[in-house]
Amino acid sequence: MNANLLNLAALPWEWILLAVFGIPVLVFAILFANYFFIFIRAWASGAFVSLLTMVAMGLRKVPVGLLVDNYINARKSGLDLTIEQLNVHFLAGGDVTMVVRALIAAQKASIRLNFDRACAIDLATKGTGKTVLDAVKTSVNPRVIDCPNPSSGKSTIDGVAKDGIVIKARARVTVRTNLDRFVGGATEETIVARVGEGIVSTIGSSVSYKEVLENPDRISKTVLNKALDANTAFEILSIDIADVDVGENVGAKLQAEQAEANKLIAQAQAEVRRATAVALEQEMVARTQEMRARVVEAEAQVPLAMAEAFRAGNLGVMDFYRFKNIAADTTMRDSIARGGNDPEGGKQQK
Repeated sequence: MNANLLNLAALPWEWILLAVFGIPVLVFAILFANYFFIFIRAWASGAFVSLLTMVAMGLRKVPVGLLVDNYINARKSGLDLTIEQLNVHFLAGGDVTMVVRALIAAQKASIRLNFDRACAIDLATKGTGKTVLDAVKTSVNPRVIDCPNPSSGKSTIDGVAKDGIVIKARARVTVRTNLDRFVGGATEETIVARVGEGIVSTIGSSVSYKEVLENPDRISKTVLNKALDANTAFEILSIDIADVDVGENVGAKLQAEQAEANKLIAQAQAEVRRATAVALEQEMVARTQEMRARVVEAEAQVPLAMAEAFRAGNLGVMDFYRFKNIAADTTMRDSIARGGNDPEGGKQQK
């Protein structure tokens, strides 16, 4: 180690100065070479950015050229921005180019849009396929939305009037972006859903389908009066009914189905009554058979009673013959009353 110190002490002082001051100068020269043209471009454009600021941005892995070029565009357009603001937004994951272009477009169109709101819109639209510049363009040039959306597979919005006739309507909604409510506001799907609900409600409140066909603008007026763009990222400018067609008669179809259902109910009730009547008839037949059985049983007791009367001496032979003659006369009268069709009565008559 002492030998090394002696060797270092033996070096000329020029080499020591070169080592002390040469290395920083070399590093500065490299950085100067990397950012010199960017520095000159910014300085010449009136958007001065110091070399130290560029070096700091490079150390943070920020694309210096991209940010400086956007800073130049902003300053040339009269925007009061700083390079630090663009740097912070880039580190937050935003698209600096789109933000600057959106601010320039808003300024040219006299739309009030500050840098913070533009950054918020840019971060909110990240990953959605839309940009803050698209939002500003829609605010400048209103866009037309088809209701219903053709991608949903439906071509019309169907509503039923009070007379049961279906009305098929198709609307075109003209909207523009509401930049103040863009962050956190509902999207186009909400606008389409609300407009569709308003159309169905207006058709349903119409007494007849003829009212809708005569004044289709009633639908647009009713829908506009409901402030359907509340809490959305858009402002509805107009709702135009592009097409109105008459569909099927749902009321008549429902009445026919109801009549068919009532007929089935009546048939079922009639079948219940028929089954009840048949059951009652069978019950009466059974009761009749039961009564006949009782009569036969009672008649069977007569000979036994007569035999008992003979044994007891309460009935004589002449009484028995008189009983038989009365029975024969009764049979004959019955045969005459039936027209002589009774076989036994006919035999007796002969």
